[in-house]
Amino acid sequence: MHATVFSAWVLFISLLDQVSANTAVVGKYGETVEVPCDKGNIKVEDIMIAKWKYNNAGSADVHLLTKSYTQNASFAPVAEYQGRLVLTKDLNLKISQAKMADQRTFTCMVVAGTDIFEYPVDVTIEKAPSPPTITNQAKVIELGNLTTLAECTTKDASPAAHIVWLKDNVTLVETDKVVAIKEDAQKDKVTGLWTTSSKLQYSAMKADMNSKFTCAVKHKSLASDLVSAPMTFVIHYPSEKVTLQVVSALPIKEGASVTLKCAADGNPPPTSYNFYIKGKKVTTDNSDNYSFPNVTRADSGEYKCSLVDDEAKAGSASFTVVYMDITNVTKGKIVKLLSESFEAKLEVDPYKGTQVSWTKDNVKLSHKPKFDKLKYSDSGVYECVVSLEGIVKKASFELSVRGAPSITMLTKLQSNGAKLLSCKAEGSPKPTVQWSINGTNVSESSYVNGIITYNLTLIPTANLTINCTVSNELGTFTKSIDISTLPEDSTVEKRAEDSTDKTQVVVGVVIGLIVAAVILGLAYWVYMKRTREGTWKTGEKENGTVEESKKLEETQKADV
Repeated sequence: MHATVFSAWVLFISLLDQVSANTAVVGKYGETVEVPCDKGNIKVEDIMIAKWKYNNAGSADVHLLTKSYTQNASFAPVAEYQGRLVLTKDLNLKISQAKMADQRTFTCMVVAGTDIFEYPVDVTIEKAPSPPTITNQAKVIELGNLTTLAECTTKDASPAAHIVWLKDNVTLVETDKVVAIKEDAQKDKVTGLWTTSSKLQYSAMKADMNSKFTCAVKHKSLASDLVSAPMTFVIHYPSEKVTLQVVSALPIKEGASVTLKCAADGNPPPTSYNFYIKGKKVTTDNSDNYSFPNVTRADSGEYKCSLVDDEAKAGSASFTVVYMDITNVTKGKIVKLLSESFEAKLEVDPYKGTQVSWTKDNVKLSHKPKFDKLKYSDSGVYECVVSLEGIVKKASFELSVRGAPSITMLTKLQSNGAKLLSCKAEGSPKPTVQWSINGTNVSESSYVNGIITYNLTLIPTANLTINCTVSNELGTFTKSIDISTLPEDSTVEKRAEDSTDKTQVVVGVVIGLIVAAVILGLAYWVYMKRTREGTWKTGEKENGTVEESKKLEETQKADV
Protein backbone atom coordinates (compact mmCIF):
# COMPACT_ATOMS: atom_id res chain seq x y z
CA MET A 1 0.00 0.00 0.00
CA HIS A 2 2.75 2.38 0.95
CA ALA A 3 4.68 1.51 -2.22
CA THR A 4 1.64 2.34 -4.36
CA VAL A 5 1.18 5.74 -2.66
CA PHE A 6 4.83 6.53 -3.06
CA SER A 7 4.75 5.65 -6.76
CA ALA A 8 1.72 7.88 -7.29
CA TRP A 9 3.41 10.74 -5.48
CA VAL A 10 6.53 10.38 -7.63
CA LEU A 11 4.38 10.41 -10.80
CA PHE A 12 2.53 13.57 -9.60
CA ILE A 13 5.79 15.36 -8.86
CA SER A 14 7.11 14.30 -12.28
CA LEU A 15 3.99 15.60 -14.04
CA LEU A 16 4.07 18.83 -12.02
CA ASP A 17 7.68 19.29 -12.94
CA GLN A 18 6.81 18.71 -16.57
CA VAL A 19 3.98 21.30 -16.55
CA SER A 20 6.05 23.90 -14.80
CA ALA A 21 8.84 23.35 -17.25
CA ASN A 22 6.74 24.20 -20.33
CA THR A 23 8.31 26.76 -22.62
CA ALA A 24 6.11 29.76 -23.56
CA VAL A 25 6.09 31.30 -27.04
CA VAL A 26 4.14 34.37 -28.15
CA GLY A 27 3.28 34.68 -31.80
CA LYS A 28 1.74 37.49 -33.82
CA TYR A 29 -1.58 36.94 -35.49
CA GLY A 30 -1.17 36.38 -39.25
CA GLU A 31 2.59 36.02 -39.02
CA THR A 32 4.91 32.97 -38.76
CA VAL A 33 5.43 31.47 -35.32
CA GLU A 34 8.49 29.34 -34.60
CA VAL A 35 7.99 26.74 -31.85
CA PRO A 36 11.36 25.53 -30.46
CA CYS A 37 12.18 21.88 -29.73
CA ASP A 38 14.20 21.93 -26.53
CA LYS A 39 16.46 18.90 -26.92
CA GLY A 40 18.53 19.52 -23.90
CA ASN A 41 22.05 18.20 -24.41
CA ILE A 42 21.05 15.77 -27.17
CA LYS A 43 22.63 16.48 -30.53
CA VAL A 44 20.45 16.41 -33.63
CA GLU A 45 22.52 13.69 -35.22
CA ASP A 46 21.96 11.46 -32.18
CA ILE A 47 18.17 11.68 -32.48
CA MET A 48 16.69 8.67 -34.20
CA ILE A 49 13.08 9.86 -34.38
CA ALA A 50 11.45 13.29 -33.83
CA LYS A 51 7.72 13.91 -33.69
CA TRP A 52 5.46 17.00 -33.25
CA LYS A 53 1.98 16.76 -31.86
CA TYR A 54 -0.54 18.94 -29.99
CA ASN A 55 -3.09 18.32 -27.33
CA ASN A 56 -6.64 18.32 -28.61
CA ALA A 57 -8.48 19.53 -25.52
CA GLY A 58 -8.90 16.28 -23.67
CA SER A 59 -9.02 14.07 -26.74
CA ALA A 60 -6.19 11.99 -28.13
CA ASP A 61 -3.12 13.93 -29.20
CA VAL A 62 -3.03 15.01 -32.84
CA HIS A 63 0.23 14.12 -34.59
CA LEU A 64 1.52 16.67 -37.07
CA LEU A 65 4.73 15.19 -38.44
CA THR A 66 7.41 12.54 -37.96
CA LYS A 67 11.07 12.54 -38.96
CA SER A 68 13.73 9.79 -38.65
CA TYR A 69 17.42 10.35 -39.01
CA THR A 70 17.36 8.48 -42.33
CA GLN A 71 14.22 10.05 -43.81
CA ASN A 72 12.73 13.47 -44.37
CA ALA A 73 9.81 14.71 -42.35
CA SER A 74 6.49 13.11 -43.00
CA PHE A 75 3.46 15.43 -42.44
CA ALA A 76 0.17 14.04 -41.16
CA PRO A 77 -2.99 15.00 -43.10
CA VAL A 78 -4.28 17.59 -40.59
CA ALA A 79 -6.54 19.95 -42.51
CA GLU A 80 -6.06 23.08 -40.44
CA TYR A 81 -2.27 22.86 -40.80
CA GLN A 82 -2.12 21.76 -44.41
CA GLY A 83 0.71 23.68 -46.07
CA ARG A 84 1.41 25.80 -43.00
CA LEU A 85 4.11 23.69 -41.27
CA VAL A 86 7.86 23.65 -41.78
CA LEU A 87 10.45 21.61 -39.78
CA THR A 88 13.83 23.29 -39.39
CA LYS A 89 17.22 21.59 -39.18
CA ASP A 90 17.11 22.11 -35.43
CA LEU A 91 13.77 20.28 -35.38
CA ASN A 92 11.88 23.50 -34.55
CA LEU A 93 8.31 23.77 -35.86
CA LYS A 94 7.37 26.85 -37.95
CA ILE A 95 3.69 27.67 -38.29
CA SER A 96 2.86 30.25 -40.94
CA GLN A 97 -0.24 32.55 -41.00
CA ALA A 98 -0.79 32.12 -37.30
CA LYS A 99 -4.41 31.92 -36.19
CA MET A 100 -6.11 32.03 -32.85
CA ALA A 101 -6.61 28.24 -33.18
CA ASP A 102 -2.83 27.91 -32.98
CA GLN A 103 -3.00 29.10 -29.39
CA ARG A 104 -2.43 25.70 -27.75
CA THR A 105 0.34 23.42 -26.36
CA PHE A 106 2.63 21.78 -28.92
CA THR A 107 4.91 18.90 -27.88
CA CYS A 108 8.24 17.92 -29.41
CA MET A 109 9.02 14.20 -28.80
CA VAL A 110 12.49 12.84 -29.55
CA VAL A 111 13.90 9.28 -29.38
CA ALA A 112 17.60 8.99 -28.69
CA GLY A 113 18.91 5.48 -28.17
CA THR A 114 16.57 3.79 -25.76
CA ASP A 115 15.35 7.09 -24.24
CA ILE A 116 12.20 9.00 -25.15
CA PHE A 117 11.88 12.70 -24.26
CA GLU A 118 8.94 15.12 -24.61
CA TYR A 119 9.22 18.93 -24.59
CA PRO A 120 5.83 20.75 -24.39
CA VAL A 121 5.61 24.43 -25.61
CA ASP A 122 2.68 26.73 -24.80
CA VAL A 123 1.92 28.97 -27.79
CA THR A 124 0.00 32.23 -27.32
CA ILE A 125 -1.21 34.31 -30.27
CA GLU A 126 -1.55 38.10 -29.86
CA LYS A 127 -3.14 40.69 -32.08
CA ALA A 128 -3.17 44.46 -31.63
CA PRO A 129 -6.68 45.96 -31.49
CA SER A 130 -8.10 48.39 -34.03
CA PRO A 131 -8.20 52.17 -33.29
CA PRO A 132 -11.20 53.16 -31.17
CA THR A 133 -14.40 54.37 -32.77
CA ILE A 134 -17.03 56.58 -31.12
CA THR A 135 -20.73 55.86 -31.53
CA ASN A 136 -23.95 57.01 -29.92
CA GLN A 137 -22.48 60.38 -28.99
CA ALA A 138 -24.88 62.60 -27.08
CA LYS A 139 -25.77 65.96 -28.62
CA VAL A 140 -27.00 67.74 -25.51
CA ILE A 141 -26.38 67.08 -21.82
CA GLU A 142 -28.67 68.24 -19.08
CA LEU A 143 -26.80 69.71 -16.15
CA GLY A 144 -26.57 67.36 -13.14
CA ASN A 145 -28.24 64.37 -14.83
CA LEU A 146 -26.33 61.12 -15.36
CA THR A 147 -26.31 60.93 -19.16
CA THR A 148 -24.73 58.51 -21.64
CA LEU A 149 -22.08 60.60 -23.41
CA ALA A 150 -20.84 58.05 -25.94
CA GLU A 151 -19.79 54.47 -26.63
CA CYS A 152 -16.20 53.56 -27.50
CA THR A 153 -15.39 50.35 -29.44
CA THR A 154 -12.20 48.56 -30.48
CA LYS A 155 -12.12 45.32 -32.53
CA ASP A 156 -10.00 42.27 -33.45
CA ALA A 157 -7.76 42.05 -30.42
CA SER A 158 -6.07 39.16 -28.74
CA PRO A 159 -6.30 39.03 -25.87
CA ALA A 160 -9.24 41.38 -25.30
CA ALA A 161 -8.34 45.09 -25.07
CA HIS A 162 -9.24 47.41 -22.21
CA ILE A 163 -10.83 50.85 -22.68
CA VAL A 164 -10.42 53.86 -20.40
CA TRP A 165 -12.16 57.27 -20.55
CA LEU A 166 -10.44 60.60 -20.08
CA LYS A 167 -11.58 64.19 -19.52
CA ASP A 168 -9.00 66.79 -20.48
CA ASN A 169 -6.38 63.98 -20.52
CA VAL A 170 -7.22 62.90 -16.95
CA THR A 171 -8.51 59.32 -16.52
CA LEU A 172 -12.08 59.13 -15.28
CA VAL A 173 -12.78 56.84 -12.35
CA GLU A 174 -16.23 55.52 -11.57
CA THR A 175 -17.90 57.67 -8.94
CA ASP A 176 -21.39 57.28 -7.58
CA LYS A 177 -23.88 59.49 -9.45
CA VAL A 178 -21.11 61.24 -11.38
CA VAL A 179 -19.20 58.71 -13.52
CA ALA A 180 -20.40 55.28 -14.61
CA ILE A 181 -18.43 53.08 -17.04
CA LYS A 182 -19.69 49.80 -18.45
CA GLU A 183 -17.24 47.67 -20.44
CA ASP A 184 -18.07 44.55 -22.45
CA ALA A 185 -15.86 42.14 -24.46
CA GLN A 186 -17.15 39.73 -27.11
CA LYS A 187 -15.16 36.96 -28.84
CA ASP A 188 -15.73 36.31 -32.51
CA LYS A 189 -16.72 32.69 -33.05
CA VAL A 190 -14.91 32.46 -36.38
CA THR A 191 -11.69 34.39 -35.86
CA GLY A 192 -11.40 34.01 -32.10
CA LEU A 193 -10.57 37.73 -31.84
CA TRP A 194 -12.09 40.05 -29.24
CA THR A 195 -14.22 43.16 -29.64
CA THR A 196 -14.37 45.45 -26.60
CA SER A 197 -16.88 48.25 -26.11
CA SER A 198 -17.25 50.72 -23.27
CA LYS A 199 -20.16 53.06 -22.45
CA LEU A 200 -19.59 56.27 -20.47
CA GLN A 201 -22.30 57.86 -18.38
CA TYR A 202 -21.49 61.25 -16.91
CA SER A 203 -23.16 63.93 -14.80
CA ALA A 204 -21.95 67.22 -16.27
CA MET A 205 -21.20 70.53 -14.56
CA LYS A 206 -21.05 74.04 -16.05
CA ALA A 207 -17.28 73.81 -16.12
CA ASP A 208 -17.56 70.88 -18.54
CA MET A 209 -18.87 73.13 -21.32
CA ASN A 210 -15.47 73.25 -22.99
CA SER A 211 -14.04 70.00 -21.63
CA LYS A 212 -12.66 67.45 -24.09
CA PHE A 213 -13.56 63.80 -23.61
CA THR A 214 -11.60 60.92 -25.21
CA CYS A 215 -11.38 57.16 -24.91
CA ALA A 216 -8.09 55.24 -25.01
CA VAL A 217 -7.44 51.57 -25.87
CA LYS A 218 -4.92 49.73 -23.72
CA HIS A 219 -3.39 46.42 -24.83
CA LYS A 220 -0.30 44.43 -23.93
CA SER A 221 0.87 44.33 -27.55
CA LEU A 222 0.75 48.14 -27.97
CA ALA A 223 3.73 50.36 -27.35
CA SER A 224 1.39 53.28 -26.67
CA ASP A 225 -2.36 53.67 -26.24
CA LEU A 226 -4.71 54.27 -29.12
CA VAL A 227 -6.75 57.43 -28.43
CA SER A 228 -9.97 58.64 -30.05
CA ALA A 229 -10.59 62.11 -31.38
CA PRO A 230 -11.70 64.53 -28.62
CA MET A 231 -15.40 65.15 -28.04
CA THR A 232 -17.11 68.24 -26.65
CA PHE A 233 -20.69 68.47 -25.50
CA VAL A 234 -23.39 71.10 -25.30
CA ILE A 235 -24.57 71.35 -21.72
CA HIS A 236 -27.99 72.77 -20.96
CA TYR A 237 -28.60 74.47 -17.63
CA PRO A 238 -31.05 77.09 -16.36
CA SER A 239 -30.13 80.74 -15.81
CA GLU A 240 -29.08 81.69 -12.31
CA LYS A 241 -27.74 85.21 -12.86
CA VAL A 242 -29.01 88.11 -14.99
CA THR A 243 -26.91 91.16 -15.89
CA LEU A 244 -27.70 94.41 -17.67
CA GLN A 245 -25.12 96.26 -19.74
CA VAL A 246 -25.23 99.80 -21.13
CA VAL A 247 -23.91 99.78 -24.69
CA SER A 248 -22.77 103.25 -25.78
CA ALA A 249 -19.65 105.27 -26.35
CA LEU A 250 -18.68 107.23 -23.25
CA PRO A 251 -19.45 109.86 -22.24
CA ILE A 252 -23.13 109.57 -23.13
CA LYS A 253 -24.16 112.94 -24.55
CA GLU A 254 -27.59 114.27 -25.29
CA GLY A 255 -28.72 113.10 -28.70
CA ALA A 256 -26.61 109.92 -28.61
CA SER A 257 -27.98 106.41 -29.13
CA VAL A 258 -27.94 104.11 -26.09
CA THR A 259 -28.74 100.38 -25.96
CA LEU A 260 -29.50 98.32 -22.88
CA LYS A 261 -28.39 94.71 -23.33
CA CYS A 262 -29.68 92.01 -21.00
CA ALA A 263 -27.85 88.69 -20.55
CA ALA A 264 -28.38 85.53 -18.50
CA ASP A 265 -25.87 82.77 -17.71
CA GLY A 266 -28.15 79.89 -18.76
CA ASN A 267 -27.53 77.66 -21.74
CA PRO A 268 -29.21 78.09 -24.09
CA PRO A 269 -29.70 81.75 -23.12
CA PRO A 270 -33.21 83.18 -22.96
CA THR A 271 -34.62 84.69 -26.14
CA SER A 272 -36.85 87.28 -24.46
CA TYR A 273 -36.48 89.62 -21.49
CA ASN A 274 -38.44 92.12 -19.45
CA PHE A 275 -37.06 95.67 -19.44
CA TYR A 276 -38.20 98.18 -16.83
CA ILE A 277 -38.08 101.67 -18.36
CA LYS A 278 -39.02 104.51 -16.00
CA GLY A 279 -41.47 102.29 -14.12
CA LYS A 280 -42.92 100.68 -17.23
CA LYS A 281 -42.32 97.01 -18.06
CA VAL A 282 -41.47 96.29 -21.69
CA THR A 283 -41.11 92.68 -22.91
CA THR A 284 -38.89 92.12 -25.94
CA ASP A 285 -39.61 89.12 -28.16
CA ASN A 286 -36.62 87.29 -29.62
CA SER A 287 -34.35 90.13 -28.55
CA ASP A 288 -32.02 90.82 -25.66
CA ASN A 289 -31.81 94.61 -25.99
CA TYR A 290 -33.76 97.83 -25.67
CA SER A 291 -32.62 101.03 -27.43
CA PHE A 292 -32.91 104.78 -26.86
CA PRO A 293 -32.38 106.37 -30.29
CA ASN A 294 -31.97 109.92 -28.97
CA VAL A 295 -31.34 110.27 -25.24
CA THR A 296 -31.95 113.40 -23.25
CA ARG A 297 -30.88 114.41 -19.77
CA ALA A 298 -34.23 113.15 -18.52
CA ASP A 299 -33.19 109.59 -19.49
CA SER A 300 -30.45 109.53 -16.86
CA GLY A 301 -31.10 106.97 -14.14
CA GLU A 302 -31.17 103.28 -13.18
CA TYR A 303 -32.73 100.57 -15.33
CA LYS A 304 -33.51 96.88 -14.77
CA CYS A 305 -34.14 93.73 -16.79
CA SER A 306 -35.35 90.26 -15.75
CA LEU A 307 -36.23 86.82 -17.05
CA VAL A 308 -39.71 86.64 -18.50
CA ASP A 309 -40.58 83.46 -16.58
CA ASP A 310 -38.79 84.43 -13.37
CA GLU A 311 -38.83 88.16 -12.64
CA ALA A 312 -36.96 87.64 -9.38
CA LYS A 313 -33.86 86.94 -11.42
CA ALA A 314 -32.94 90.43 -12.56
CA GLY A 315 -30.00 92.70 -13.25
CA SER A 316 -29.65 96.48 -13.15
CA ALA A 317 -27.46 99.22 -14.55
CA SER A 318 -27.50 103.00 -14.70
CA PHE A 319 -26.19 105.71 -16.98
CA THR A 320 -25.93 109.49 -16.88
CA VAL A 321 -26.52 111.70 -19.88
CA VAL A 322 -23.98 114.50 -20.03
CA TYR A 323 -25.42 117.87 -21.06
CA MET A 324 -24.36 121.51 -21.07
CA ASP A 325 -26.31 124.73 -21.55
CA ILE A 326 -24.92 128.19 -22.26
CA THR A 327 -27.27 130.93 -21.03
CA ASN A 328 -27.21 134.71 -20.62
CA VAL A 329 -24.30 134.97 -23.03
CA THR A 330 -23.25 138.12 -24.88
CA LYS A 331 -24.04 137.70 -28.57
CA GLY A 332 -24.34 139.66 -31.78
CA LYS A 333 -22.92 143.12 -32.41
CA ILE A 334 -22.12 145.25 -29.38
CA VAL A 335 -21.49 149.02 -29.81
CA LYS A 336 -19.81 150.93 -27.00
CA LEU A 337 -18.31 154.42 -26.64
CA LEU A 338 -14.68 155.08 -25.96
CA SER A 339 -13.74 154.89 -22.25
CA GLU A 340 -16.95 153.11 -21.31
CA SER A 341 -16.75 149.97 -19.18
CA PHE A 342 -17.79 146.57 -20.56
CA GLU A 343 -17.84 142.94 -19.40
CA ALA A 344 -18.88 139.93 -21.48
CA LYS A 345 -21.64 137.77 -20.00
CA LEU A 346 -21.56 133.97 -19.87
CA GLU A 347 -23.44 131.49 -17.70
CA VAL A 348 -22.91 127.72 -18.03
CA ASP A 349 -25.05 124.90 -16.64
CA PRO A 350 -23.60 122.78 -15.16
CA TYR A 351 -20.68 124.95 -14.13
CA LYS A 352 -18.63 122.23 -12.45
CA GLY A 353 -16.15 120.48 -14.72
CA THR A 354 -16.59 122.79 -17.70
CA GLN A 355 -13.64 124.37 -19.51
CA VAL A 356 -14.00 127.85 -20.99
CA SER A 357 -11.60 129.58 -23.37
CA TRP A 358 -11.84 133.00 -25.05
CA THR A 359 -10.31 134.34 -28.24
CA LYS A 360 -10.23 137.77 -29.87
CA ASP A 361 -9.87 137.71 -33.63
CA ASN A 362 -8.69 134.07 -33.30
CA VAL A 363 -5.98 134.98 -30.76
CA LYS A 364 -6.32 133.25 -27.39
CA LEU A 365 -7.09 135.42 -24.36
CA SER A 366 -6.05 134.68 -20.81
CA HIS A 367 -9.37 135.73 -19.28
CA LYS A 368 -12.94 136.70 -20.03
CA PRO A 369 -13.29 140.07 -21.78
CA LYS A 370 -13.70 142.76 -19.10
CA PHE A 371 -12.74 146.43 -19.54
CA ASP A 372 -12.86 149.37 -17.14
CA LYS A 373 -12.21 151.86 -19.95
CA LEU A 374 -12.62 150.71 -23.51
CA LYS A 375 -10.03 151.54 -26.15
CA TYR A 376 -10.39 151.45 -29.89
CA SER A 377 -8.00 148.48 -29.91
CA ASP A 378 -10.56 146.50 -27.88
CA SER A 379 -12.81 146.30 -30.94
CA GLY A 380 -12.96 142.89 -32.58
CA VAL A 381 -14.72 139.53 -32.78
CA TYR A 382 -14.74 137.64 -29.47
CA GLU A 383 -15.54 133.94 -29.25
CA CYS A 384 -15.94 131.65 -26.26
CA VAL A 385 -15.60 127.86 -26.47
CA VAL A 386 -17.14 125.85 -23.63
CA SER A 387 -16.47 122.10 -23.34
CA LEU A 388 -17.56 119.36 -20.97
CA GLU A 389 -16.71 115.67 -21.48
CA GLY A 390 -16.76 115.86 -25.25
CA ILE A 391 -19.60 118.39 -25.53
CA VAL A 392 -18.44 121.61 -27.19
CA LYS A 393 -20.51 124.78 -27.57
CA LYS A 394 -19.51 128.17 -28.94
CA ALA A 395 -20.81 131.72 -28.76
CA SER A 396 -19.43 134.95 -30.23
CA PHE A 397 -20.03 138.67 -30.39
CA GLU A 398 -18.52 141.61 -32.26
CA LEU A 399 -17.49 144.57 -30.13
CA SER A 400 -17.28 147.96 -31.78
CA VAL A 401 -15.78 150.81 -29.75
CA ARG A 402 -16.86 154.19 -31.18
CA GLY A 403 -15.77 157.76 -30.47
CA ALA A 404 -15.47 161.23 -31.97
CA PRO A 405 -12.21 161.77 -33.82
CA SER A 406 -9.15 163.52 -32.42
CA ILE A 407 -5.73 164.31 -33.82
CA THR A 408 -2.96 162.86 -31.72
CA MET A 409 -0.06 164.10 -33.83
CA LEU A 410 0.48 166.59 -36.66
CA THR A 411 4.06 166.64 -38.02
CA LYS A 412 6.11 168.08 -40.87
CA LEU A 413 9.22 166.69 -42.46
CA GLN A 414 11.67 168.47 -44.81
CA SER A 415 12.58 166.53 -47.94
CA ASN A 416 14.47 168.17 -50.84
CA GLY A 417 12.63 171.46 -50.46
CA ALA A 418 9.24 169.79 -50.06
CA LYS A 419 7.24 169.49 -46.89
CA LEU A 420 5.76 166.12 -45.90
CA LEU A 421 2.80 166.60 -43.55
CA SER A 422 1.43 163.71 -41.46
CA CYS A 423 -1.82 163.94 -39.56
CA LYS A 424 -2.39 161.05 -37.15
CA ALA A 425 -5.96 160.68 -35.94
CA GLU A 426 -8.03 158.41 -33.70
CA GLY A 427 -11.71 157.74 -33.91
CA SER A 428 -14.42 155.29 -34.80
CA PRO A 429 -16.06 155.06 -37.26
CA LYS A 430 -13.04 155.70 -39.42
CA PRO A 431 -12.36 159.46 -39.58
CA THR A 432 -12.12 161.25 -42.94
CA VAL A 433 -9.57 164.07 -43.50
CA GLN A 434 -9.76 167.55 -44.97
CA TRP A 435 -6.60 169.61 -45.53
CA SER A 436 -6.78 173.39 -45.77
CA ILE A 437 -4.41 173.32 -48.73
CA ASN A 438 -3.94 171.18 -51.80
CA GLY A 439 -0.91 169.00 -52.20
CA THR A 440 0.48 165.94 -53.89
CA ASN A 441 1.11 162.34 -52.87
CA VAL A 442 -2.04 162.27 -50.80
CA SER A 443 -2.15 158.93 -48.97
CA GLU A 444 -3.41 157.20 -45.85
CA SER A 445 -2.23 154.35 -43.68
CA SER A 446 -4.20 151.27 -42.76
CA TYR A 447 -6.99 151.85 -40.28
CA VAL A 448 -6.04 149.72 -37.30
CA ASN A 449 -7.40 149.85 -33.76
CA GLY A 450 -9.13 153.17 -34.46
CA ILE A 451 -5.91 154.88 -35.64
CA ILE A 452 -5.19 156.23 -39.12
CA THR A 453 -2.50 158.53 -40.53
CA TYR A 454 -3.07 160.89 -43.50
CA ASN A 455 -0.08 162.21 -45.49
CA LEU A 456 0.29 165.25 -47.76
CA THR A 457 3.30 166.58 -49.69
CA LEU A 458 3.69 170.27 -50.72
CA ILE A 459 6.32 172.84 -51.69
CA PRO A 460 5.43 176.08 -49.90
CA THR A 461 5.91 179.46 -51.62
CA ALA A 462 5.10 181.44 -48.51
CA ASN A 463 4.87 181.02 -44.80
CA LEU A 464 1.61 179.23 -44.11
CA THR A 465 -0.58 177.87 -41.38
CA ILE A 466 -2.14 174.61 -42.53
CA ASN A 467 -5.14 172.96 -40.90
CA CYS A 468 -5.83 169.18 -40.71
CA THR A 469 -9.49 168.45 -40.05
CA VAL A 470 -10.77 164.93 -39.29
CA SER A 471 -14.41 164.02 -38.86
CA ASN A 472 -16.86 161.12 -38.51
CA GLU A 473 -20.52 160.90 -37.64
CA LEU A 474 -19.75 161.61 -33.99
CA GLY A 475 -17.80 164.85 -34.43
CA THR A 476 -14.98 166.94 -35.98
CA PHE A 477 -11.50 167.87 -34.81
CA THR A 478 -9.01 170.37 -36.32
CA LYS A 479 -5.34 171.02 -35.66
CA SER A 480 -2.93 173.52 -37.28
CA ILE A 481 0.75 173.60 -38.14
CA ASP A 482 2.94 176.46 -39.45
CA ILE A 483 4.95 176.00 -42.61
CA SER A 484 7.87 178.22 -43.62
CA THR A 485 9.46 178.55 -47.01
CA LEU A 486 12.86 178.53 -45.33
CA PRO A 487 14.70 175.30 -44.63
CA GLU A 488 13.70 173.76 -41.32
CA ASP A 489 16.22 173.22 -38.60
CA SER A 490 15.44 169.55 -38.52
CA THR A 491 14.35 167.05 -41.08
CA VAL A 492 12.74 164.73 -38.51
CA GLU A 493 9.05 165.00 -37.81
CA LYS A 494 7.94 167.70 -35.42
CA ARG A 495 4.84 167.64 -33.34
CA ALA A 496 2.24 170.39 -33.58
CA GLU A 497 2.22 172.37 -30.35
CA ASP A 498 -0.02 174.84 -28.54
CA SER A 499 0.79 178.61 -28.39
CA THR A 500 3.75 178.13 -26.04
CA ASP A 501 5.27 175.62 -28.37
CA LYS A 502 4.76 177.98 -31.31
CA THR A 503 6.86 180.66 -29.52
CA GLN A 504 9.67 178.15 -29.10
CA VAL A 505 9.51 177.42 -32.83
CA VAL A 506 9.80 181.15 -33.67
CA VAL A 507 12.89 181.44 -31.45
CA GLY A 508 14.40 178.55 -33.27
CA VAL A 509 13.76 180.21 -36.60
CA VAL A 510 15.50 183.44 -35.45
CA ILE A 511 18.54 181.52 -34.34
CA GLY A 512 18.53 179.81 -37.65
CA LEU A 513 18.52 183.14 -39.48
CA ILE A 514 21.51 184.39 -37.46
CA VAL A 515 23.45 181.30 -38.39
CA ALA A 516 22.37 181.77 -41.98
CA ALA A 517 23.74 185.33 -41.98
CA VAL A 518 27.17 184.10 -40.95
CA ILE A 519 27.32 181.84 -43.89
CA LEU A 520 25.47 184.26 -46.10
CA GLY A 521 27.27 183.52 -49.19
CA LEU A 522 26.52 179.89 -49.10
CA ALA A 523 22.93 180.37 -47.94
CA TYR A 524 22.28 182.96 -50.64
CA TRP A 525 23.65 180.66 -53.30
CA VAL A 526 21.50 177.76 -52.11
CA TYR A 527 18.43 179.98 -51.91
CA MET A 528 18.93 181.47 -55.36
CA LYS A 529 19.56 178.07 -56.84
CA ARG A 530 16.30 176.69 -55.40
CA THR A 531 14.37 179.75 -56.48
CA ARG A 532 15.55 179.35 -60.08
CA GLU A 533 14.46 175.70 -60.07
CA GLY A 534 10.83 176.79 -59.84
CA THR A 535 8.07 177.46 -57.34
CA TRP A 536 5.02 175.37 -56.29
CA LYS A 537 1.84 177.32 -56.40
CA THR A 538 -0.38 176.99 -53.35
CA GLY A 539 -2.84 179.67 -54.23
CA GLU A 540 -0.62 182.48 -52.74
CA LYS A 541 0.71 185.46 -54.71
CA GLU A 542 4.21 185.69 -56.10
CA ASN A 543 4.73 188.89 -54.07
CA GLY A 544 5.46 186.83 -51.01
CA THR A 545 8.50 185.40 -52.72
CA VAL A 546 9.85 188.79 -53.94
CA GLU A 547 9.43 190.31 -50.49
CA GLU A 548 11.32 187.42 -48.96
CA SER A 549 14.16 187.98 -51.46
CA LYS A 550 14.40 191.67 -50.58
CA LYS A 551 14.63 190.83 -46.91
CA LEU A 552 17.52 188.48 -47.58
CA GLU A 553 19.38 191.23 -49.60
CA GLU A 554 18.92 193.71 -46.79
CA THR A 555 20.24 191.20 -44.33
CA GLN A 556 23.36 190.69 -46.47
CA LYS A 557 24.09 194.47 -46.67
CA ALA A 558 23.68 194.88 -42.93
CA ASP A 559 26.16 192.09 -42.26
CA VAL A 560 28.72 193.65 -44.63
